[in-house]
Amino acid sequence: MADRSVQEPSSDQTEKKVAIPSVPVPNSNARPKKAPELSVFERRNWLIHLHYVRKEFDTCKALIREQLSEAGGMCEYAVYVQGLILRQEGKIQESLDLFQTCTVLNMQNPENLKQVARSLFLLARHKAAIDVYNQAATISEKDWEIFHNLGVCYMYLRDYTKAKDCLKQALSLRRHEVTYVVLGKIYLLERDINAAIDIYRSAVEYSPENPDLLTTLGLLYMQVNQFQKAFENLGNAMAFNPSHTKAIMAAGSMMQNHADYDVAITKYRIAAATIPESPPLWNNIGMCFFGKKKFVAAISCLKRANYLAPFDWKILYNLGLVHLTMQQYASSFHFISAAINLKSDMAQLYMLLAAYSATNTEDSGQWSQQKIKPSLPYEEEPDVMSESSLMQSTQEISPDTELYPTSKLNMYKNEIRESESSYSLSEIHPRKLVSIDQAPLPPTHLPEDDDIPEELESAVRRNHRGKLPPLAS
Repeated sequence: MADRSVQEPSSDQTEKKVAIPSVPVPNSNARPKKAPELSVFERRNWLIHLHYVRKEFDTCKALIREQLSEAGGMCEYAVYVQGLILRQEGKIQESLDLFQTCTVLNMQNPENLKQVARSLFLLARHKAAIDVYNQAATISEKDWEIFHNLGVCYMYLRDYTKAKDCLKQALSLRRHEVTYVVLGKIYLLERDINAAIDIYRSAVEYSPENPDLLTTLGLLYMQVNQFQKAFENLGNAMAFNPSHTKAIMAAGSMMQNHADYDVAITKYRIAAATIPESPPLWNNIGMCFFGKKKFVAAISCLKRANYLAPFDWKILYNLGLVHLTMQQYASSFHFISAAINLKSDMAQLYMLLAAYSATNTEDSGQWSQQKIKPSLPYEEEPDVMSESSLMQSTQEISPDTELYPTSKLNMYKNEIRESESSYSLSEIHPRKLVSIDQAPLPPTHLPEDDDIPEELESAVRRNHRGKLPPLAS
């Protein structure tokens, strides 16, 4: 009964079936389609680029020659890379010709114009470079690199107003550390230190882990006597890069200015492992020893600094000061006069020379040490020496072996003693200095015998070995 109750499908329903689409069976013997071939002009571009980034210039130039021979010199990328290679080889004019060829092949490519302008800039043709950069700016209006390079060209033309406008426009398009650095340099050229500090502060906010920016900001704070902020920025720079020599030298210089000589020498020893043979470092170490009253070690370090930089007037000034403090007057005059010949517009040098003129008094060494301050330590372009050299300079140095041979040293000492005994004002006259209105009279107007001290007469006779006639009666 149950089976009868189920209705059987009719014949019409059985005839209606769903049609299943047929899937073609792939033929395993069929060959895959060949990839489309590149044009003959661009066929080897990928290989040229690969060898160029690997700096395999010989292989790259061989491929470029083959590519240009096949393309009849119409391959833009091959000519472009050949121009880059020639520029790196120092052939600026040849690279300029190739980039101009690229511009002829493709006038709407701003990269070609940028490379033409770059070559003109390297050839010191700044006005022509500005014209090409302006042409490239009409094609690519939002390219920060174009405006940055325009600012650099205007800076070299000393048009600082337009340079600042271009650099600020480049920063508005995209912020870059190099743009901040150039803009800060322009403000420094204009002697606007506060504006330069603002620019470098913005650069540090953009890149807070850049030790170069932090160090430069610290040095600027030192110039405006904000030592606390300077120390903070220099400390951050050394925190991110403990071996950053510029920051270490700046921090050591600041400690040296505050008479913390031991800590300054410790900083210089840390920097010594990075850049050896540095005149500024030897100068600073020598003045640290001078502050610690280790004069022989100071002279040793300053002599090495003078050997490395013989035309640096600061080192010569410091050498003259140390020799003057040690009452080595001949050496002091030698270094002071050399410094004046190199830097004739520095008042400190003439003040030191005046101190040399007054060193014949009884308290000459103490007077010069109290009145004359050492030259400021180096704060620009800091360099360092090797650690082994620093360790040698801290040892006790014998004057006979370090400065001069023993025989010559004794000879110089005897000559200095004879000159001091002959010409010392303290033995001749009780007055320490002679003013202009009290200057000695000419030889034709000699004073009376009663006005001439006996010491003066004996000193003059001793110097002339008894050949001087008797003084006027």
